[in-house]
Amino acid sequence: AGGRARTRTRTIGASGSAGARAVTMAPAQVICGKAASAKIRERLKTQVAQMKERVPGFRPGLAILQVGDRDDSNTYISMKLKAAAEIGINANHIKLPNTATEAEVLRRITVLNEDPAVHGFIVQLPLDTDKPISTEKVTNAVAPEKDVDGLTSINAGKLSRGNLGDCFIPCTPKGCMELIRQTGIQIAGKKAVVIGRSKIVGSPMHDLLLWSHATVTTCHTKTTALAEEVSKADILVVAAGKPEMVKGEWIKPGAVVIDCGINHVPDSTKPNGKTVVGDVAYSAAKERASYITPVPGGVGPMTVAMLMQSTVESAQRFLEQSQPGKWSIQYNQLSLRTPVPSDIEVSRSCVPKRIGHLAREVGLLSEEVELYGQTKAKVLLSTLKRLKDQPDGKYVVVTGITPTPLGEGKSTTTIGLVQALGAHLNLNVFACVRQPSQGPTFGIKGGAAGGGYSQVIPMEEFNLHLTGDIHAITAANNLVAAAIDARMFHEQTQSDQALYTRLVPLISGVRKFSDIQIRRLQKLGIEKTDPGTLTDEERNKFVRLDIDPATITWQRVMDTNDRFLRKITIGQSPTEKGFTRTAQFDITVASEIMAVLALTDGLGDMRRRLGKMVVASSKKGEPVTTDDLGVTGALAVLMKDAVKPNLMQTLEGTPVFVHAGPFANIAHGNSSVLADKIALKLVGQEGFVVTEAGFGADIGMEKFFNIKCRYSGLRPHVVVLVATVRALKMHGGGPTVTAGVPLPKEYTEENLQLLKIGCSNLGKQIQNARTFGTPVVVAVNAFKSDTEAELQLVIQLAKEAGAYDAVKCTHWAEGGKGAVALAQAVQRASQEQSNFKFLYNVELPVVEKIRIIAQQIYGAEDIELSSEAEQKVLVYTKQGFGNLPICMAKTHLSLSHDPEKKGVPTGFILPIRDIRASVGAGFLYPLVGTMSTMPGLPTRPCFYDIDLDPVSEQVNGLF
Repeated sequence: AGGRARTRTRTIGASGSAGARAVTMAPAQVICGKAASAKIRERLKTQVAQMKERVPGFRPGLAILQVGDRDDSNTYISMKLKAAAEIGINANHIKLPNTATEAEVLRRITVLNEDPAVHGFIVQLPLDTDKPISTEKVTNAVAPEKDVDGLTSINAGKLSRGNLGDCFIPCTPKGCMELIRQTGIQIAGKKAVVIGRSKIVGSPMHDLLLWSHATVTTCHTKTTALAEEVSKADILVVAAGKPEMVKGEWIKPGAVVIDCGINHVPDSTKPNGKTVVGDVAYSAAKERASYITPVPGGVGPMTVAMLMQSTVESAQRFLEQSQPGKWSIQYNQLSLRTPVPSDIEVSRSCVPKRIGHLAREVGLLSEEVELYGQTKAKVLLSTLKRLKDQPDGKYVVVTGITPTPLGEGKSTTTIGLVQALGAHLNLNVFACVRQPSQGPTFGIKGGAAGGGYSQVIPMEEFNLHLTGDIHAITAANNLVAAAIDARMFHEQTQSDQALYTRLVPLISGVRKFSDIQIRRLQKLGIEKTDPGTLTDEERNKFVRLDIDPATITWQRVMDTNDRFLRKITIGQSPTEKGFTRTAQFDITVASEIMAVLALTDGLGDMRRRLGKMVVASSKKGEPVTTDDLGVTGALAVLMKDAVKPNLMQTLEGTPVFVHAGPFANIAHGNSSVLADKIALKLVGQEGFVVTEAGFGADIGMEKFFNIKCRYSGLRPHVVVLVATVRALKMHGGGPTVTAGVPLPKEYTEENLQLLKIGCSNLGKQIQNARTFGTPVVVAVNAFKSDTEAELQLVIQLAKEAGAYDAVKCTHWAEGGKGAVALAQAVQRASQEQSNFKFLYNVELPVVEKIRIIAQQIYGAEDIELSSEAEQKVLVYTKQGFGNLPICMAKTHLSLSHDPEKKGVPTGFILPIRDIRASVGAGFLYPLVGTMSTMPGLPTRPCFYDIDLDPVSEQVNGLF
């Protein structure tokens, strides 16, 4: 407060009352906003420091959205940014041009509303725009919990109802109240007059004084007898925007005067010809008031201080209401039934959350999510960029013993585990699984969404088209196949000149190479960009790929099991002029493009991988790639949406990424790197990402480590190895089983001896996992026919074989509740030291890498290459592909190459029939024995039971 300069006579008491008396008083004390705001800033600075101590790295976040470039707005924003930096608030100034539309402004507001790092958010007013933008709509679009300006209708409504502890108050009135309190006067019972009725100052000021128990009158420039009203005020707040409108003689002696006005008036004594005055005639008012704010230096500094205070308060609420890094997520409660109904019944017993709501729960922003209906969505790769500084969570891979027809339940265990970690242990957790092919769905396997009370839902969406990724791969793959045959046809039927004229056509009288053609010229060593300068020899090299039909490895694909497409003849139409050849169809998930999708780490990387795919060799033995065919860009366009992971949910409401579905034999059998990377960022440092590797540990897990982890750079914390008593009995010598026939008694009655023998396979797979230096937790997936003695025997033998822990699981019947013990074991194991290492160095010779896998993982005595395989080793090494990882294509039904050999075969020689290259995906795949990449339909396919209810549009009959 300012000092007293001189005394004056003042009449105290009711006007005209008998008790009125004349007293000698000093001029008003000046309420210095600068000094008051400085104290507030120091206090806030201390509070922010305390927050950082409580949550390392945490800072309150303030966003200021400006439209246009007004000089006064720039000045105010500069003051706010300076104050924020001084206090330790992370302030972000977002500036949109004055050409921004209302929709663009609202979109940016949505982004800021959803950003968890932003705790306070203001829109700088007025909006400086050339477009029609509703200020009301814009201010109300700000999330009320971040509206530190207090301008939304929700905050204004709460203030008007007196809910002061549950709302934000506009900064100027809030600052005015702070200044009034600093005078020490009692507000309750006083007569207050507010001049001004704007929602920024006047109206909220009225409410604040009213709820502080003053008797409040609101006036404005149209109020009659304004001077009389002002003369009654013990507290006067003026925000009329009229220079020196309130005269000194209107002021009640001893009143507190708060002047919110900032007006520029002409002043010839000033260098710029203007001076700043308030709404009150300051000099005269100062002679009658007891306290008064100056202009400038009064309310202005307090407005900024209150903005900072509200931001800090918002950050404190954020810390109180949510633990940083912890999702605010609601889980679904299961209504368990005994016996467990069919999978489709269970799936429909739970109403899934709207996928947009789930996305927000796990920290995704609206602009990062593309909705495909109400139960599935795609997540944009921009999420990774936003979360690049977020630490990764714990990485868990689920694998199994060597599969049997009795099933082990890896998918069910994966889903049960994430439901336990999330809904029961309250940890951030994501499941990352492969998208199933429609071939098995309609063929022999049925659905692949898990089972019982551990499923991805809705299962019909999961098992059918999903978001069309597999269809995109089909289109892209077959475009390559069409390009190969078309190119061979055109080269065989045209001269060099004709080919060149068509490949580099005249457009508006000018020939120009496309970007992909420039790359081909560079590959050929031709450093020219002018089509008219190529020599005849250079033209010949450019236009002729000279593909050797016998070396074509690229096949057409479709996502249906069709055994009659395993070998076909193409080119039989007369228009193809006799150029026929033998070809085949594979199932879509066997396409190299699927493997590329699963291993890529971004759109640019995917485009490069797509361009590197080798489709054949030339007659000179040189690799021919999709880039040589000129199709790379088109493939990237077809795949641009497929590269985004698909978001779904489990029965209990935990999030699931469903993305990519490569075969686990000729490819690596794991879901996408991108899904894992995004999930690891979203769950945060204490969260978990659980992914599943196809087939047994000797195939899917080995490829997960040696291929997927090698390319992704990710390192797993825990291996979960799934086993069942029934499957282990089969590995112990139990009889074969036939679909539709009751199980032999060996599988339904206690048989500890058979089980003990079969546990040798479990022990070998535990050993395989530990070879990579990662802790192993065995999940014993229990069936109702299992005895307690059998389950305990498996647990005992698993621990003796080196498992970190082994636990019984009942998640099929109980959902996440039945996997809580497994989740706790995984959580403990994740704290252990992981000494992860690859099985082999990719720089080793191809044959040596194959031998290491065969001997150390399968238990083979040695390997034996056919002459064809030996030739391929030479060719691929010469072509520069010898340093790629190895992806063994062998039966999943045995550790050996013979599917009939169960348990742990020994002393066998692993035959390598052939070796092929998936250069774009990034691996060589040796073929062990014979196998088909196009499944056939059984006598009674699953589609016999599938139908659509025409009234409800409900899918019935899915497994």
